[in-house]
Amino acid sequence: MSAEHDSLIAVGRITGTHGIKGQVRLQSYSGNLDSLTAARSVILRRPDGTLHEYGLRRAADHGTAFLLTLAGFDNINQVLDLVGSELCLQPEQLPATGEGEYYWRDLLGLTVSTDSGQTLGTISDILETGANDIYVVSGQGREYLIPAVASVISKVDLPAKTMTITPLEGLLDL
Repeated sequence: MSAEHDSLIAVGRITGTHGIKGQVRLQSYSGNLDSLTAARSVILRRPDGTLHEYGLRRAADHGTAFLLTLAGFDNINQVLDLVGSELCLQPEQLPATGEGEYYWRDLLGLTVSTDSGQTLGTISDILETGANDIYVVSGQGREYLIPAVASVISKVDLPAKTMTITPLEGLLDL
């Protein structure tokens, strides 16, 4: 697989078809339609791992999912085998983040330390909750759950691959 495909970002999974005119239903990982509406093409990673690029004619919000119309598909029989595929974009197809905003892919693997210099480990997972994300930090045989809130996250340095936190009282004792 080429380096170009190594940088693909999975943004959702095709969970079914919609209607008889070749549309597919996408369950988005982010719930954000902006990156899809700006994309001219998408790459589908089939369940067997093969990659296929398709033109994207239309992306629309449809309740809890998105409906996609891919170029070259105009009936349900043509899209049945796309169900289960993961939809991927190139990094440059994603919208720029704002100040203090980060893509999960940029945070995973960051080394997390307290502002007093104690290294806790690395971000191994991110849990999505209703109020804020929770960073799962694993290291030294422990796991810490760090809330992604401004009062706790002091500094994120992506080039250095580090995050500094100011833990709330008792946070590291849990």
